[in-house]
This record gives sequence, C-alpha cells and structure tokens, in this order.
Amino acid sequence: MRVMGQLAMVMNLDKCIGCHTCSVTCKQAWTNRTGVEYVWFNNVETRPGQGYPRRYEDQEKWRGGWELNKKGRLGLKAGGRFKKLITIFSNPRLPALDDYYEPWTYDYETLTNAPLQEDTPVARPRSLITGKDTKITWSANWDDNLGGSSDHGDRDVLLRGIEEKIKFEFEQTFMFYLPRICEHCLNPSCVASCPSGAVYKRAEDGIVLVDQDRCRGWRMCVTGCPYKKVYFNHRTGKAEKCTFCFPRVEVGLPTVCAETCVGRLRYIGLVLYDADRVLEAASTLDDKDLYEAQREVLLDPHDPEVVAAAERDGIPRDWIEAAQRSPVHALINTYKVALPLHPEYRTLPMVWYIPPLSPVVDAVRDTGHDAESHHNLFAAVDALRIPVDYLARLFTAGDPAPVDAVLRRLAAMRSYMRDINLGREPDDAIPEKVGMSGEQMYDMYRLLALAKYDERYVIPSTHAEEAHRLEELGAECELDRDGGPGMGGSGPFGEASGTAVPIAVETHRALRDRQTSDTAAAPADKGSRVNLLNWDGKGHPPGLFPPAERPDQESAS
Repeated sequence: MRVMGQLAMVMNLDKCIGCHTCSVTCKQAWTNRTGVEYVWFNNVETRPGQGYPRRYEDQEKWRGGWELNKKGRLGLKAGGRFKKLITIFSNPRLPALDDYYEPWTYDYETLTNAPLQEDTPVARPRSLITGKDTKITWSANWDDNLGGSSDHGDRDVLLRGIEEKIKFEFEQTFMFYLPRICEHCLNPSCVASCPSGAVYKRAEDGIVLVDQDRCRGWRMCVTGCPYKKVYFNHRTGKAEKCTFCFPRVEVGLPTVCAETCVGRLRYIGLVLYDADRVLEAASTLDDKDLYEAQREVLLDPHDPEVVAAAERDGIPRDWIEAAQRSPVHALINTYKVALPLHPEYRTLPMVWYIPPLSPVVDAVRDTGHDAESHHNLFAAVDALRIPVDYLARLFTAGDPAPVDAVLRRLAAMRSYMRDINLGREPDDAIPEKVGMSGEQMYDMYRLLALAKYDERYVIPSTHAEEAHRLEELGAECELDRDGGPGMGGSGPFGEASGTAVPIAVETHRALRDRQTSDTAAAPADKGSRVNLLNWDGKGHPPGLFPPAERPDQESAS
C-alpha cells in the first residue's frame, strides 16, 4: 500500500440553479487573455443537452480516455506512442471551432457613436477570431434551460436507446444543471497522451497541471481527455486547463468557482488513496464495476493502519487530520451519495456528483399525495421525470442500482428530517431501509443543508518544507513509475535535456500582492521577473527585454 493525498470536489446537483456565477468568475480569474476567448475551465451544462464542446461524450468519435485491449491491458483509446508518432503533425481527433463556438463581442462603438437618425442603431455581434460581423449560432451554454431542445435535444449522446422515454416537448421533458471542471483524475489520460511530458500530476495533492515551458502544442492532450477539459491557446501555441486554483488551495483557500458558488453546492476536501491499486481499479473488466472499484481505492483515514502508512509515506499529520474531516470522503464513502462522472472512461475522476432528486417531490405533489412521505417518495423514485437510466449513463456506466440507492437515501433523509423539524418523533425505520442509522442520516443532512464554510472546504495548507519539491515541475509524477500508465519524461518531442524550469510556490502574501498589483506581467516588487502566463503577447512588459541604450550613451562611447 502506497498512500497518497488527492484534493477532490463533490457537487450537489440538487442545489445548482444554473446561474453560471462559477463560470464567469473562473473566466475572469483564469481565461481573460487573448487566445482563450472560447475557453471555459468551468462551465455549466443543461441536461439533456450536447454539452461543451458539442457531443464531447461521443468517444467513438473523439477517442478519449482509456480502454482494455484483447489481453485485458489498459491502453489509450486514441492509440499508444507509435500512433502518436505517425500522427504527430496531423491529429485528426480534435474538436474544431464549430464544436466549441466562435467567440464574439459586440460593436459597441457603432452603437455609442452613431449619429442621430430615424432607425435605432444596434451593436452587431463581431467575431473575436476574424474581427468581422458574425451570426451567433452556438456557445458554451447554448442548451441552457432547454431553449433549443426541440431543435437539437435528441443529439445528446446519452439518449441513445432511451429516446422513447424522453419526449422532446418542452412541457413534458426534464432538465437539470451539470457544472463541470477538470476532473483531476487519478489515472489521467491527458498525462499519458502528452508526447513532451508537459502535462503532469502533482505528487503532493494530485492536481493535474500543464508545464507551459515544456508544452510544444501537439494537442494530443486535447484528444486524450475524454471530458475535453484541455484547451489550446492559439495565441501562445500552448495547452491550458483548469488548475484547481492551485495558488489558492496551497494557502488553504477554496477554488474560485467554489468560493463564488451561489447555491453552495460545492465541497472540497482531501482524500487518501492507495496509489498501488489505481492501475488495477482502472483495469476492471466490467464497466459497471468501475464505480465500486474506484471507491475501494479511496482509503479510510480513520483506520490506524492507513494513518501509519500515510505517515510512513511522508504525508504530514495535519493533512491526515484534514482527510479525516473531509466532506468529500464523507459524501463518497461514508454516506455513499456521491457518484463519479463517466467512470467508463477509466480515468478515475475526482470530481463527483450527488444526483438531483427535486423532480420526484414535484411529481408526487402533482398527484395530490404527501410529497414528503417516505412511502410515496420511495415509490416515486422509479417514476422520476429524470429517468434513472439517464442518470446511470452519466454517473455509473449505465448501472441503475447505485443511482437508485443514492436517490432512495436522499428521499429517506427528506422524510426523516421532516418529522424532526416538525417536532414529531423520528421514525428510525426510515434510515434502516436505506442502510443508515438515524445519527448518520442527521449528520448527512447537516452536511448537505447546513454546513458552514469551514465544513464545506477542508483544505490543508502547503507545508513550507514542501516548497522546494513543488518547485520542481513534473519531477515527481505518480504515474511515472513501474506499472504506472504514465508516458514518463520529456520524450523526443519536448525538452531533451535539463530539468524543468521551476516556479515559486506562491504564498498568501505573494498572491495578494499579485492580485492587487498595477502591472500583471511584472509586479513592482519582483524586479525583472515576468509572468508570461499573464502576458497577451502585446507590447513589451518591463523586464522582458534588456533596456535599450539611449542615443546620448552611444555618442558618448
């Protein structure tokens, strides 16, 4: 057993109101530069819908994630090293601009400067790619609120085979919101897909990042990610992706999307897992067994043997205590109400979801029955407006049993807590029917409904003694070992010699100084240091080039 730590997230879909606040704040923090106008590290999809980019879940087309070969061994769905070598200059498995959308702005200058006339001037949409007038036909949230369900709702990849259960008439269909970020997988296919070794998984906290100095723009990582959460910056020629806001979590702050979430639906915490069992779990033969296989990789942080092994493997004591208080571990393994997104991709994703239950209450209430009675709720789970089969295709590789169990636990919690809130004697038979005790059910209710800020976000700060190790980018990737699926090293298409260029671990004070600095590219207190990630390629930031000699100096010499 080799114990490692992983920062993970759980989202409660019952609470998501589709306001897109998380998307906008993430956009402002991370993708407000030239070349990434179309990029959304965080986006909120309406389901059913095609998602972003369009139909990204169709892996027969995009070939993302992993698959088992005839010998039962794990391999990239897009092909191994030889396949990448022969397609290195022409990768046919990439989403085009039409699969994303053509980013646009509006011609506000015409609107504000137009002379007095009979007709009202308008601000026409203008492409951010060509600079010419354009027609808006798609965006990152085009499916929002089923606005186009009658035209393209049946193109949802997950609806294959269950079309008869779904009637695409607005008043009869169902919908719910699905926020998405990078999954920061335990077995990331983007890491194994990168020929230059630029994409790596941090050994300390499991966050998957892109080393901008090593990236050569091959875009194999875009193909390899089945969730299509790696993007290409056409301005810099580099790949970019969600960073799990690592400068924030290193100082104990939650991600921007979680911090600004209006519905308070996100939970962030540390989980401990056995790195030696990752490959075994990802190689599980039956897709429907992958959910349980991944859950078993996660370790019980209260187990004395696990604690001893974690200390032996160098995990600090306060990190172990944070894992013991982790809301993510509680929702995944204690209460068993969180499910992974598309486990059949075999990447072992670490952003999990609590499926939505709200429509079942509405369905029962419409019949005139008591919508909170556990008898009625249990019976109505089978008749959800959101079909269990659809949720199963989203979270459990098509197996409806775990989804049904989660929905019954959530329904039982509503009925059990209603008796308590109304001052009645609680019925202990309700939690027993779903395999829980009354105390567990109350604790689960408190976490889902009443949890305070420090209970939803249990994030241990980075230790000062870890700073030097974190500076060595890519020096320690957990997949880079015997038996691991990682490609390993820089390879012939990236840096051929030397170590990775280090970056400093940002302290809370440095983060504050950078965010309040007048100049993003060269803060005043950093001397000649230039942050190229924040430079849009225009102008000459101070410190990027040596100062030019003045004419008087030349004449004097």
